[in-house]
Amino acid sequence: MDTLFTPYRLGNLELRNRTIRSAAFEAMCKNNRPTKELFDYHVAVAKGGIGMTTVSYAAVCESGLSFDTQLLLRDEIIPDLRKLTDAIHAEGAKASIQLGHCGNMTHRRTCHCTPIGASGGFNLYSPTFFRTMTRKDIEEVAKAFGNATRICIEAGFDAVEVHAGHGYLISQFLSPYTNHRKDEFGGSLENRMRFMKMCIGEVVKAAGDKIVVTAKLNTSDGFKGGQTSEELIEVAKEMRKLGVQAITLSGGFVSRAPMHVMRGQFPVPVFVHYFPWRQWWLKLGVLVAGHIVSPTVPFKHLFFLEEAKKFQAAMPDFPFIYVGGVTSREDADRVMEEGFPLLQMGRAVLEDTDFVNKMAADKHHCSQCEHSNFCVGRMYSRSMQCHKNCVDITPAMERAVKRINRQNDRMERKLGYKK
Repeated sequence: MDTLFTPYRLGNLELRNRTIRSAAFEAMCKNNRPTKELFDYHVAVAKGGIGMTTVSYAAVCESGLSFDTQLLLRDEIIPDLRKLTDAIHAEGAKASIQLGHCGNMTHRRTCHCTPIGASGGFNLYSPTFFRTMTRKDIEEVAKAFGNATRICIEAGFDAVEVHAGHGYLISQFLSPYTNHRKDEFGGSLENRMRFMKMCIGEVVKAAGDKIVVTAKLNTSDGFKGGQTSEELIEVAKEMRKLGVQAITLSGGFVSRAPMHVMRGQFPVPVFVHYFPWRQWWLKLGVLVAGHIVSPTVPFKHLFFLEEAKKFQAAMPDFPFIYVGGVTSREDADRVMEEGFPLLQMGRAVLEDTDFVNKMAADKHHCSQCEHSNFCVGRMYSRSMQCHKNCVDITPAMERAVKRINRQNDRMERKLGYKK
């Protein structure tokens, strides 16, 4: 039998196959609580054959909110989340949820306080100033990760994924680019890991044997001056000691190298189109400087594979989860052949929620996602959708997407990433 479609046991959890819907922000919440759109999407992914689907990215406390359309974990929404997990289970899939805190990547009007970070500074993207976290802040946020885990257990989730990558709060402490502290939380790697250890410690304590604990970690920050794979391998080893049962290997930094996370062009026309006019300065800023602030990183299949293999070589008996550029059955089989026990996909199952079933039926099946990143540009103002499934897309926006796709195609062919 093909490895991809064999069951896999992760801790006390058995998945029906090796596929996971990656934690990719859906922007499908209203007043920071689940909506029917969020419910319908994840149930469709479960029905489409996925082994486990991940709801994301959920803020563990109000100061950790990046968006009004983001999930905020609190007791009052447990019944809504339980309906979602029950429906996912009814389709034969498991349910995971990503726990995160955005740190400095927010605005006062969203998080209802002065934004916080490992160190103080100015967030160009909001734009707003943010302050350095105090010891009290650090302790409160760490405990919030534990409380969020309790809520997820009561809501029926099978696993939690601690977001320690992409330049959000835990990553802001880990990376020397954003951590300029002079106390016990800054300086050496051991000190920069201290906040992460507190957060994961609270999660593992709350989880017990009731829920599987995984984490998302960068393979590198994706730019000079950020964390390298050598340091991050040491972080992965520490996560294992703390009780993390699997690690998803990603990369990139939202405030410095955002396209390293997903590859392709920064979709300037999409951002500008969907940003509301009351945020005219953001429209203007993205239009003028979008491609400068967020330069293109060409898409290629399995774009994190070589860096991920370094972690695998350093910890050969640990279950790393591969993510990044899996768009076909051929890609998925390659990941299995390289020895990764599980893989994650985001855009492929956004474009087609039945993608996994189609891979099972056809060894040559390939996603029709064109990597225009329309879904990414849209999610900051509306729900995350593929342009092919978007009912309110305008003809002008369709033309813009086609233009981006043509540019991507030429670039990928020139670099030899596409034949």
